[in-house]
Amino acid sequence: MRPRRLVAVVGTGTDVGKTWVAARLLSDLRAAGLRVAARKPAQSFDPSDAPASRDAAVLGAASGEAAEDVCVPHRWYEIPMAPPMAAEALGRPTFGIADLMDELRWPGVPVEPLEPVDVGLVETAGGVRSPLAVDGDCLEFCRALAPDAVVLVADAGLGTINSVRLSAAALGAAGLVGTPVVVVLNRFGVGVDLHARNLEWLRTRDALTVVTMPGAESELAELVTG
Repeated sequence: MRPRRLVAVVGTGTDVGKTWVAARLLSDLRAAGLRVAARKPAQSFDPSDAPASRDAAVLGAASGEAAEDVCVPHRWYEIPMAPPMAAEALGRPTFGIADLMDELRWPGVPVEPLEPVDVGLVETAGGVRSPLAVDGDCLEFCRALAPDAVVLVADAGLGTINSVRLSAAALGAAGLVGTPVVVVLNRFGVGVDLHARNLEWLRTRDALTVVTMPGAESELAELVTG
């Protein structure tokens, strides 16, 4: 059952803080009284990572779900590589974008009749063009998902203008033109001149909708819920 509002969280690259941003967004939406659910189509991780620090567990803690509901266990790959590469390295079956879409299950609100959750959030892996399956990347997955809004998470520091421009252009070229894209400059330092200049450049010269985190969780929640 598709959520009333479906949000994709993508990144300009790895380690930009997608999961942290997604979890903060989920927590804020829940605090506002909305019913939420989170999904991670596939996750890879270092086996030495604490179970509670893995993406599905962090998202589940924020949405009130079990990690196994956020990401189905057979899509957990205990090696830090892009999911299709991790599957190959571990000797496990290959999978495509269609497989990930088929496995995407959303809970209903337990009333009569069953109702969809208010906001469903899907976090991809790596950057926009990172492989997510043998036949497609996060961009292809987003095209199949057809979200109502996209959150593009980027680092606030040096190089972010280039990475945000490339990622935003790729989202538009993938047929997501018209889908609202909210850029999040993560780890934004108040008083850091470079961060402030990056923010101003993206807002004024590229006319992008940009928020900064930490601090703008409520604004982000308002933007993605329409």
